[in-house]
Amino acid sequence: MAAFFYYTIYLILLCLPQSLSLSSTIHDLLRSKGLPAGLVPREVKSYSLSESGLLEVFLDGPCLTKFENRVLYESVVKANLSYGSLIGVQGLTQEELFVWLPVKDIIVDDPKSGLILFDIGLAHKQLSLSLFEDPPTCNPQSTELPRHHVRKEKGFEALR
Repeated sequence: MAAFFYYTIYLILLCLPQSLSLSSTIHDLLRSKGLPAGLVPREVKSYSLSESGLLEVFLDGPCLTKFENRVLYESVVKANLSYGSLIGVQGLTQEELFVWLPVKDIIVDDPKSGLILFDIGLAHKQLSLSLFEDPPTCNPQSTELPRHHVRKEKGFEALR
């Protein structure tokens, strides 16, 4: 009887960390990794984090929000998550001077500086961390698509 009791306790303790991790949100995960919670919108449906650090964030569909400029989240946003950084970001674009550019990396080198770095390929853009304190509301993408998405989906026909 005592062996059964200890075996039951052992199984409960094994399952406990998994059940706790299921209740944490993507926003909690980002904070625990030294990143602001507002890097992803409130409307996150689910997320997964592999042992290798690949983070996948799932939304109901593409959506737009605004920090300093407009930002487009695809249905799935992927990146390699490590402390203070999201490297190799896919599924996130930012509008700069009427051009939509993919965000490649997001880095917080020194939280005390109050700055976050966005690598948008052509340049590195530093923004205030305060812009990303709270998860933004993300509006479903309208029927007007950013130009590069139209071309990507329809090929050369979009140029006509």
